[in-house]
Amino acid sequence: MLSITAVIRVKKGFEQQMHEQLLAVAQHARVSEPATVDYFVAQDAKDPCVFTTYERYTDQGAVDLHNNSPVVARFFEAAKPMLDGAPVVVLAAEEFSKRG
Repeated sequence: MLSITAVIRVKKGFEQQMHEQLLAVAQHARVSEPATVDYFVAQDAKDPCVFTTYERYTDQGAVDLHNNSPVVARFFEAAKPMLDGAPVVVLAAEEFSKRG
């Protein structure tokens, strides 16, 4: 299992737009990507300009399918003017899950 964690900071005033963009990607993953096991979107409780995604994939092929999808391309294009710095992205091999 592979996971991606992304921390995304947006400029003040773009919080709602980023929220909507991230949910659109998550909904696409839910409906169209069976090898995307989980896709979580969170907004920082203290700083609403900070978002985190946590994504779980069965394998590298599933990661590539997601990252190369038109939906993700549209997200990054829409996100460019909203971003306050580059997102921090970590791709990791999952070592443990409470789920088993």
